[in-house]
Order: sequence, then C-alpha cells, then structure tokens
Amino acid sequence: MSTIEKLIAAKGSEVWTISPNDTVFAAIKKTNEHLAGALPVVSGDKLVGIISERDYARKVILKDRSSKETKVKDIMTTRVFHTFPTQKIEECMAVMSEHHIRHLPVIVDEKLVGMISIGDVVKYIISEQQFKIEQLEHTISWGESY
Repeated sequence: MSTIEKLIAAKGSEVWTISPNDTVFAAIKKTNEHLAGALPVVSGDKLVGIISERDYARKVILKDRSSKETKVKDIMTTRVFHTFPTQKIEECMAVMSEHHIRHLPVIVDEKLVGMISIGDVVKYIISEQQFKIEQLEHTISWGESY
C-alpha cells in the first residue's frame, strides 16, 4: 500500500492558497488559472479553511451574492479534513468517499505541505495497478520462454 508521500512525490507538492480576507472573485480567478477545484485558505502559516467550487455555487451564486464583494472567510468551509504524508492512499480515498469531499490538504507539523484531489488518488492507484499488471505479464512471458 502506497502513502500520500509517494503520491505527492509523483504529482508535485506545489499548492496554491488564498487568504480569508481575499474576495471570492480572487479565489475563483486563482482556481481557474491553476485548473484547481479548491484552494486551502491560509492565514499566516495556518490552514483555517478551504474554498471550493461547491462553496461558490451554494453560498454565492444561489444566494445572489457578489463574488467581488464577498470575502473568502464568509463562505469557506472551516471543518477541513486533512491527511499527512505517511497515511495510506486507500485510507484517504475512504475519507474522501465517506465525507463526499474532493480535496485533502496534506499537513506536517500544522503546516500545509501539499494538496491532493480524488483525481490524484485515482490516477495514482491506476498507475500502480498498471505497473503490477505489466510486471505480471513480464513474469508470465518470461516463464513461457523456458
């Protein structure tokens, strides 16, 4: 079983964040620029929330609020599930499925060091399975040559 540390090493650890005092418009603009579905909300070095496309749709659009006037802190999700580098990928997948969340910040010593999405998890698991299949095929074909 692989860990989040291996997934982060494969995908990269770059994380884009937003401040709680920034506007929702700035957050949406940043998610668009980086093709991200969510941004960790950071105050100083501390993770204080997460803002997602779902937050925007439910708390701005459906409430007829202005994204240029509404602050991130007014709509962000403050109960943030997170993971850590040594956690098993399968455990993260279970947490994400159980709580219907698509993004998990990666935390070490209360510091944000990465961000994973359900897409990252699925891609990693598929690549691991593909590698195992190739190894088995190689072993079978090698055995048939004798």
